Amino acid sequence: MVQGCTSDAGKTTLVAALCRILRRRGVNVAPFKPQNMALNSAVTADGGEIGRAQALQALAAGLAPRIDFNPVLLKPSTDQRAQVIIHGKAIDTLNARDYHDYKRVAMGAVMESWQRLTAEFDCVLVEGAGSPAEINLRERDIANMGFAEAADIPVILVADIDRGGVFAHLTGTLNLLSESEQARTRGFVINRFRGDIGLLQNGLDWLEQRTGKPVLGVLPYLHGLMLDAEDAVATEVIAKTATRLKAVAVVYPRCSNHNDLDPLRLHPEVDFDWVGPGQAVPPCDLLVLPGSKAVQADLHWLREQGHEAAINHHLRYGGKLIGICGGYQMLGRLLHDPLGLEGAPGSQPGLGLLDCETTLEPEKQLRNVTGSLLLPGAPAMAGYEIHMGITHGAALDHAALRFADGRADGAQSADGQIIGSYCHGLFDHPEALRGLLAWAGMTAPVHADFAQRREADIERLADATEAALDWTVLDPLLGNTA
Repeated sequence: MVQGCTSDAGKTTLVAALCRILRRRGVNVAPFKPQNMALNSAVTADGGEIGRAQALQALAAGLAPRIDFNPVLLKPSTDQRAQVIIHGKAIDTLNARDYHDYKRVAMGAVMESWQRLTAEFDCVLVEGAGSPAEINLRERDIANMGFAEAADIPVILVADIDRGGVFAHLTGTLNLLSESEQARTRGFVINRFRGDIGLLQNGLDWLEQRTGKPVLGVLPYLHGLMLDAEDAVATEVIAKTATRLKAVAVVYPRCSNHNDLDPLRLHPEVDFDWVGPGQAVPPCDLLVLPGSKAVQADLHWLREQGHEAAINHHLRYGGKLIGICGGYQMLGRLLHDPLGLEGAPGSQPGLGLLDCETTLEPEKQLRNVTGSLLLPGAPAMAGYEIHMGITHGAALDHAALRFADGRADGAQSADGQIIGSYCHGLFDHPEALRGLLAWAGMTAPVHADFAQRREADIERLADATEAALDWTVLDPLLGNTA
């Protein structure tokens, strides 16, 4: 099991790298995260919903995503409440105290998935969540040491040196664990190091002498990796020299599946920016409203930020606008939540840019889809649906996509400036990306295949990780399967 001193310490990438390394060695390996809290999710081959990071790890292991890879997923809708997804299906929305009581039930689902995976695979690589040293969360823990103790598995502790304080992170975390938890912690991995490693050596020697635990490796800082973010918005600045289109996406408080925008963020010809709290929407060719876990609340926030006026100004001067999932719902005339699924029951005016309205319903729509965009040349597309809303109205007569099963999706405005769609991954397929960039005003966009780019980056990550780790210690921890 890989646990981290903090969130974003490198747990996801280390597990993904190990999955790819072991797969290349012929090991039947699978990823596993008992409990994940994230707004980026994926649809599994068996029709459920899991964290996006576990879908990435499955790809690294050469597997289709399945619900057992992430049996418990929490999707925050407010600072105190989250939708609880067990074995791929939403079962309730609970506050923090109620979920703490529910953990007894959730642990049963976790162990059920664990038993199925360990019966099928030679090696299961487990990712922890946050930090194992959160004292207030230790009771009934199912995400970190609580699971490791129940499953009786060894633990590797990873910390991010790029943040600073790496030795305090590692020694402090270890000191806050129980004796049995310290004993099952077999070593440390230091992540995202840049510079002269010779200048780090005396620190590594001190750490090993102080703790009695080996440093299993120092992983280099790898710039520009295209790996799906677990939850944090990717903000790394990417140097580009010949951009031909300006694209902007709004980041609201409960923005979900923002990895939809990675193909724009990484495209060599697109100047891409996120617009966060307190920032004005700059002049641009393409404006994107991404998904949301709390559509009415995020729409209210968008208005408070002054973005509704900015959107109307953008359209008035010929700009293009895309709404994805929750962003699509915002584009309509009305949003209805009669059951209070995302907040207080009631209705709210939408932006009124498409002649449609949306009603939230309890059953979530979960599908992997293929088809074509209803744009010139009918570009091929592939993506997935994760939504609870049903949208209807005259705008749907001019659909945005046609799926392979014959269903239409989304809407286009009569003037051709606006597209709304429930399909996540709208920019992922190379043909769809080219078609949408051409629609947004770019002449003859270059071909960019980000699935191919992701695969190359997984290989690059695996190569760097394999070279950095001490396999004489790791092989026995992996049951001599490596």
